Amino acid sequence: MFSAEQLRTFTKNIFQSIGFSEEDATLAATVLIAADLRGVDSHGIARLAGYVRLFDHGRLNPTPTIKIVHQTPSTAVVDGDAGVGLVVGPKTMEIVIEKAKNVGSGWISVQNSNHFGIAGYHAMLALPHDMIGMAMTNAAPLVAPTFSLEKMLGTNPIAVAVPAHEEPAFVADFASTAAAYGKFEILQRKNLPAPLGWAQDSAGNITTDSNPIKNGGALLPLGSDREHGSHKGYGLGAIVDIFSGVLSGANYGPWVPPFATAGFMSANEGVGKGTGHFFGAMRIDGFRPADEFKAHMDTWIRRFRSAEAVEGKQVLIPGDPERAIEADRLENGLDLLDPVVQSLEELGKRFGVSL
Repeated sequence: MFSAEQLRTFTKNIFQSIGFSEEDATLAATVLIAADLRGVDSHGIARLAGYVRLFDHGRLNPTPTIKIVHQTPSTAVVDGDAGVGLVVGPKTMEIVIEKAKNVGSGWISVQNSNHFGIAGYHAMLALPHDMIGMAMTNAAPLVAPTFSLEKMLGTNPIAVAVPAHEEPAFVADFASTAAAYGKFEILQRKNLPAPLGWAQDSAGNITTDSNPIKNGGALLPLGSDREHGSHKGYGLGAIVDIFSGVLSGANYGPWVPPFATAGFMSANEGVGKGTGHFFGAMRIDGFRPADEFKAHMDTWIRRFRSAEAVEGKQVLIPGDPERAIEADRLENGLDLLDPVVQSLEELGKRFGVSL
């Protein structure tokens, strides 16, 4: 078992070893370990080696100058200067929140960034300000749209965080695919098959192959197939891609550059700059008094939690499972898979950092 602080310190030291400032290394490590704490192991410290590989391939700038390249009072485009999304994301959300404070809402699309970890972390930054936060990002083309044999979209997550009063916040954070790619990586490390409906093979047939990309297949949109609503998952992924890429001037569709754990490093000829994100924040008091709204959110949450459930089950609110896991892991530590520990030890040996 490892404590969150152990992993956070190790991660910070690795980022500093490749040139990050102490401030940026601390921020990046905080965002990364937040994923592990919330049970999203696919986007936590297991991805640290991937960020280092991005740096090794000249695709990650450890000292970016993050700047606004276009703006109105409520909107902007930010250039991440090829920085890590773990840093670009939170710093952009600061600008989004400031715009929302001034004019009621803030909306920023980001170009020239990289993988930004879990979308929920960024959306939740709006909560202390009595705002609803949103975050989304496009990603490497691993997903076949409904009826397609070509991989055209990423797993393209969406996160929305809504504050309540006495109840914990509502935090929905999900990929627009049947499963995030990181879950395939976990299955690969455990040498396990994938559930039916997660992927298709090179001929477009549903497969249990946990490494479908390597074998010419693709991930499936949320819904898995047309009869189960894959066109809706495809639509969600397309919306994220347009907001994050087409709107910002980043790459989009099959041109989004891959993350280093996607099994390949080369990208198709680009149509924009790097990976794109989209962030938003809305002041609740732009609609109704914040205290009144949050009291009604408490009512909403309690009523849904008390809904009659099937035997042995309970209706949950988005964010409930992650909060329970975080409480447990803060108290009892984090148990990492052996391949992840091995990867971290190799990084530590390379940079002279003890795990």
